[in-house]
Order: sequence, then C-alpha cells, then structure tokens
Amino acid sequence: MTAAETTTLIRLRPAGAPPRHFLDLDAMATSDLRAMLDFAHALKARRRAGIRPPLLAGRTLAMIFEKPSTRTRVSFEVGMNELGGSALIISPQDSQLGRGETIADTARVLSQYVDAIMIRCHAHETLEDLAAHATVPVINGLTRHSHPCQLMADLMTLEERWGAGGLAGRRIAWVGDGNNMCTTFMQAAVHFGFELTVACPAAYQPAPSIAEAARARGARIRVGTDIADAVTGADCVVTDTWVSMDSKDAEARQRDFPAYQVNDAVMAMAAPGAVFMHCLPAHRGEEVTDAVMDGPASVVFEEAGNRLHAQKAVLAWCLDVMEPVND
Repeated sequence: MTAAETTTLIRLRPAGAPPRHFLDLDAMATSDLRAMLDFAHALKARRRAGIRPPLLAGRTLAMIFEKPSTRTRVSFEVGMNELGGSALIISPQDSQLGRGETIADTARVLSQYVDAIMIRCHAHETLEDLAAHATVPVINGLTRHSHPCQLMADLMTLEERWGAGGLAGRRIAWVGDGNNMCTTFMQAAVHFGFELTVACPAAYQPAPSIAEAARARGARIRVGTDIADAVTGADCVVTDTWVSMDSKDAEARQRDFPAYQVNDAVMAMAAPGAVFMHCLPAHRGEEVTDAVMDGPASVVFEEAGNRLHAQKAVLAWCLDVMEPVND
C-alpha cells in the first residue's frame, strides 16, 4: 500500500457520530474484534516488509498515566509514530489532574486538542468517566478491572501459533490471582470460543458475577482452586504477578500464592505443545520459574511485541481508518 493509496483512509467520522471507544471486550462486537485482529496480523506483516502506512497522519493521541508503564507507553507511542501520527504523555504530577481538576473536565478539554485519549489508571470508574465526557475515542490502557489491549496482543500471539480462528475449541488455563487479566480472559472467551479454566486461591478468585455474565453469553468457564484441574490438558497456561502495583496486602499474597507457581511440573500437566504466557513484568522465581519463562513453551516476548501491532489496529479502528484485509 502506497502513501497515495492511503490518503482516502484519512477521514473524519460524520459530525455528531459518537466516538468509538475501546473500553472493555464485553462491550465490543465480536465482528469488530475479529477485524482488529486480522488487521493487526496484516500490519505486522507489512511492517516486516518495510511498509508502514500513514493511516493516522496528522492525528494526535494523548496518553494519561496514573500508573507506571513500559510496554503500554512505548507500544502506543511507537504505534502512533509508525502510523504517521504523534503521541503525548500526561501524568497527574505534570498536569492539572494532580491539582484537583476532574477527569470529566480533563476529557472536555483534551477533546478540543487531540484525536484520541488512552488512559492507564487505577479505578475503572475513572476510565468510564473520561469516556462519558470525551468527544473523541477513549482507549483502556489498563484499570484494576480489565486490560483489553493486552488481551488483543495475547489473542494475536496465540493465533500466530494456532492460525486465525484457531482459538475456538482450545483450552486456556489461568493460574494465580483472579485479577484484571483474568477478568479480561473471561470476556474474551465470549467472543473467541475457547474454554477457560481458572485456578486461584479461594481468597483471590474473580468476582462470581464476572464469570456468570460471560457464561450467560455462551462462554465455557470453570473457576476453582485446584491448579492440576485447571492446567491438565490445557493448550495454554497463563499467569501474572502475585502482587499488583497497588496491592496493599503483599505479605499475605507472598504467603498464599507459592502453590500456584508455574514451573516445569505444572507445564508438564498441560497438553503437548502447550504455550506459556505472561503479560509482564514478571517476578521471576515467584509466579514463574526461569526455566519456564525462558523455555521453549514461553511466548512472553512475542506477546509483548504484539502489543505494538494489536494497538495499532485498535487505534485504526477507533479512528475509523481500518480497511478490510486483502493481503
């Protein structure tokens, strides 16, 4: 695709059209998620061929960070640059958010300047408030409740192993804390037809309402405490840190989670050829051993790399410049 061929893609949505937010997978249409994944695969292939279509030339993304970030910050900034746009970073310490300006007022102001807003924040209500008052697309870069951008990269990584559409009928095992990533895997199970088995200590399981809502929409989800039950025969084993950035019970967690470490014995229970995933950063020697993290089953660094391509597709969808994939 040449620069001339992409000029027809640089368009604005009709005046008065509601912005296309990317907030939670359970709020998305399966067809839109499928289109984004297909486009992400295509964008990655084009990048390898030296083709970086300037679909977002002249567009600006504002990125609000309440929480530290490596992958989210770098992948969004590089993604905007590669699509011809630009990104700027806003932190509470460096803006009026840190002096008491409301997120609603911030949304109204930023909407006058930028074409989209990505936020990485603590409370999910902050994300929802921002989206309710913004007139440009808002993207969930992570909240305590969910992490949909990471899941798009995870699904893309698995499709690179199993083929487009290859998630259906597979079994993914979640091991450890029933956190925002666990929640988002439940949401993804609704759309992509995989079975999800969850093993968490009893005190750290996801809210029952989350699994119930996904099951009501056809998802196959089992939640329990038995790691062997969850992992045996699974095609993919996923875990995350035991202690999140804003956890206030680190000592209790270090005491309660050691039985849920993903090690060689755990991976041996999974299906032949099973892969290991982790959204990073990892606490090596805690939730996962070096042997698994650096072993042949691990796809954690491919997973991290795919944040770039998946989020470029999300940006293109939000800003309505995503075209059907023909290559």
